[in-house]
Amino acid sequence: MHTTPAGPIDVPSEFPAVVPFARTTVRLHPRAGAPTAGQSSVGGPLLWPAGEPWPVCDGPEPDDHYPDGPGEPAAPLVPVLQLFAEDIPELPFPEGTDVLQVLWCPFDHEPFDAPRPEVRWRRRAGLDVSASPAPDVESDPRRVPRPCVIAPERVVEYPSHDLPPSVWSEIQEAAQRVERDTGWSYERDLAVASGIKVGGYPGWTQSPDWPACACGATMDHLLTIASWEFDRGDERRWIPVEDRPAMAGWGWDAADDHPWRGLQNPTGLMLGDAGGIYLFVCPRCPAHPTDYRFDCG
Repeated sequence: MHTTPAGPIDVPSEFPAVVPFARTTVRLHPRAGAPTAGQSSVGGPLLWPAGEPWPVCDGPEPDDHYPDGPGEPAAPLVPVLQLFAEDIPELPFPEGTDVLQVLWCPFDHEPFDAPRPEVRWRRRAGLDVSASPAPDVESDPRRVPRPCVIAPERVVEYPSHDLPPSVWSEIQEAAQRVERDTGWSYERDLAVASGIKVGGYPGWTQSPDWPACACGATMDHLLTIASWEFDRGDERRWIPVEDRPAMAGWGWDAADDHPWRGLQNPTGLMLGDAGGIYLFVCPRCPAHPTDYRFDCG
């Protein structure tokens, strides 16, 4: 169990203008473990159809890999995330599916200089083998998530970068007063949750860049794959209550084996400069097409 501490600031009371923009996100709270293919996980093995070949990336072709990409003509995709409907019913599963799988090539790709994810919506009844091939020997281990179990927690979020300018103007004075009086920042402590999560708002560090579906609709945020579970300054709010004793005496200069490092970066990912990959979906289209964006500090 992982519990995000409640903030001392009642957001609806202090910032009533943001209430219509509230969304619930599911923080996955990955922690190092040995998940099986039959469990929801980050970086764990996947349930797979017995007759389906494991997907590969087609290698250094034009506009595909960067010059320092793999030497082999094809690199196996690596499991990034598997979520079952029984654990995350909030996911917009297409009709007849109850499993979401995300894989990616562990090399940087255009146009974002980051791994390129692939999304698969599955039906558990058609999955009968455990699959997780070894990653390409030349791949960067910081692009291959370590196996982690998850402990989903629902948290209410409010937009930061996605808040309309008119609403920002309306809450600016109150936000400055709250931070001056309490030390709590609306953007850092009260708005968008850190870490790997489903739904809610992307944890943009640059300007928002929501993709549009071919149908013309703006896509919904499906999930965030973040490098870190919390960043510098996030410790006030986003470290779970249960993990706080292990954080005693922590610091960014701590030894590599300090317990806090396994909480701050359990997956071992590093996407750009501690960035994140944001996946989007159009639940209005029957096939639920997806797209992605990447940004970092």
